[in-house]
Amino acid sequence: MTIVSTREFRSNQTKYLGMVDRGEPVILRSRQGRYRLMPVANDTTQRNVTAEVCQGMRDWKEYLETGKSNKFRPAEKLVNELRNLQS
Repeated sequence: MTIVSTREFRSNQTKYLGMVDRGEPVILRSRQGRYRLMPVANDTTQRNVTAEVCQGMRDWKEYLETGKSNKFRPAEKLVNELRNLQS
């Protein structure tokens, strides 16, 4: 984790934004507090996650109705994927 002052960040924005893009945690320290820098997911990524969740709900409904499905991923893997989208 890298902690930088607002002055240092302003002087080297490209460097620190590149670190954030590579998944490295960067904390911006100012008089008002500390802030974690993170990329904003684009709209396409958000739509894909929504579509996957909706598909999962349909698969679950099918499983409840028929008792059969080979479409399920382990819950832990899904949770980790969702957490990675937040970072």
